[in-house]
Amino acid sequence: MGQNIKFRLTVMNFMQFFVWGSWLISLGGYMILNLKFTGGEVGSVYATLGIASLFMPGLLGIVADKWVNAERVYGMAHIVGGLLLFWASTVKDADLMFWVMLLNAMAYMPTIALNNTVSYNILEQKGFNIIKDFPPIRVWGTIGFIAAMWVVDLLGWKTNHLQLYFSAVSGVLLGLYAFTMPACPPVKTEKKKSLITALGLDAFVLFKQRKMAIFFIFAMLLGAALQITNTFGGTFLEDFNLNALYKDSFAVKHPIILMSISQISETLFILTIPFFLRRFGIKKVMLMSMVAWVFRFGLFGIGNPGDGLSLLILSMIIYGMAFDFFNISGSLFVEMEADKSIRGSAQGLFMIMTNGFGAFIGAKSSGWVVDYYTIEGVRQWQSIWFVFAAYALIIGIVFTAIFRYKHDPKVIENFHH
Repeated sequence: MGQNIKFRLTVMNFMQFFVWGSWLISLGGYMILNLKFTGGEVGSVYATLGIASLFMPGLLGIVADKWVNAERVYGMAHIVGGLLLFWASTVKDADLMFWVMLLNAMAYMPTIALNNTVSYNILEQKGFNIIKDFPPIRVWGTIGFIAAMWVVDLLGWKTNHLQLYFSAVSGVLLGLYAFTMPACPPVKTEKKKSLITALGLDAFVLFKQRKMAIFFIFAMLLGAALQITNTFGGTFLEDFNLNALYKDSFAVKHPIILMSISQISETLFILTIPFFLRRFGIKKVMLMSMVAWVFRFGLFGIGNPGDGLSLLILSMIIYGMAFDFFNISGSLFVEMEADKSIRGSAQGLFMIMTNGFGAFIGAKSSGWVVDYYTIEGVRQWQSIWFVFAAYALIIGIVFTAIFRYKHDPKVIENFHH
């Protein structure tokens, strides 16, 4: 029975990110090259992920905590999200696309946390050790994301509406599958969980500590960096199509497969985090992430699908470090620094700063930068990436100067046990 339930959770985690990977990296290319949206319009559509992340995970979290089984809330959110993607696949207007994708983000973004809630709940019911047994299940989520990117690329859907249709079908199927999972009823607690707690707002007391306030501000600024490549990485590679030199190169024919190296790298870097945190401490690990972002963007600026292909591949590999060393290490840092009573809210606040405000700022501002450097319909990608690299570099310099944190390997040792 135990193995069976682990397998079922693996399928659920795989599908959770398969639904997202079907469009997240390729939608920008579809909107710019096929629907002829501007960079700003594409940025706005991606900014919906940030807007929805500000409040929806907290709200649906309350529903699952208080009134409705978590697996049912999760299933319903996926079915609604899937139906909205069916609608999005028919939309040709930028304003309507914004609203439909905002509604989709409001349904999808909470499922990321609910996926964890359902997984933890079921593993606990069946007597498994969450710390030991969940990561190998969760890694299949990233594999699902990569698999979806490959399918969309190989079937030639990366610049048409079929990617949304494909994601919609996957989402509805996952929603139905969720209803067959073991029940995860609301936990009956004596303590009333307030709206403020659920939305991660009681963790705002952490802003009173200087180092935590600085940490959360940088979490937001780095969250912005992450959104930039999600929004425009695929379009950047597709644009090499306009150059006869690169027209038939692998990177132009299969840009989404090339981009997927980023996610593959992410799965490998996750495994190195305990070592790096013990050895160097959170400040240096976060600084490594910022330097990695400088290289991520800078290598995009100087790479090309011909003799510069190795630079593009290197940028994809570095992405794993840029992403994990901040997102995963940051989450662990919050866990260590926050008081037990507000840990859940503190994680919620970390999510709000990176995936909420950060994603919103990154998507909107990157759209403006792309439009600014689009001259007579041609995007000046080198200038665009160098602006982003300079942004990451400035963040790194300022962070080094103002974030004070004394590294004590013993604290991390004890935290691990």
